[in-house]
Amino acid sequence: MVEAQKFRIEQEMTNMVNELDRSFLRRMQGDMHRCAARCCDDQDTSLERVHGCIENCTSQLNQANNYVQNEINHLQNRLQRCVMDCNDSARDRLGPDPSQETVDKCTIEFEKCAVKCVDKHITLIPSMMKTMKKVLASGKPPPVKSE
Repeated sequence: MVEAQKFRIEQEMTNMVNELDRSFLRRMQGDMHRCAARCCDDQDTSLERVHGCIENCTSQLNQANNYVQNEINHLQNRLQRCVMDCNDSARDRLGPDPSQETVDKCTIEFEKCAVKCVDKHITLIPSMMKTMKKVLASGKPPPVKSE
């Protein structure tokens, strides 16, 4: 059952990333490549200036990719903490020398709890997607915050 939940959340995350790619990131990547190609067109420009120009072309896409990755990591960390809490609760109920029946009950409780975690975090994805689309549409993704 836990594998099925892992697959569900991975599918939802993949769908989200694909949607963001189609809606924003791929266009940004094309713009970056066209911009970088223009940087290389002037044969009289110094190597340093060409590299600086290319770096400037890549900065917006890099910021957008970092923003998306940071948001995904944040959701994954929240989900992981939720599942870890389920695991801790199950372990706390086991006691020092659990019977097989107790282990089985705790395993079932853990799995139910983990399913609730996945369900809860999947319901957060549409709101997260809406926010990320709004931020990406603004053209100015916020700097990545360290946690």
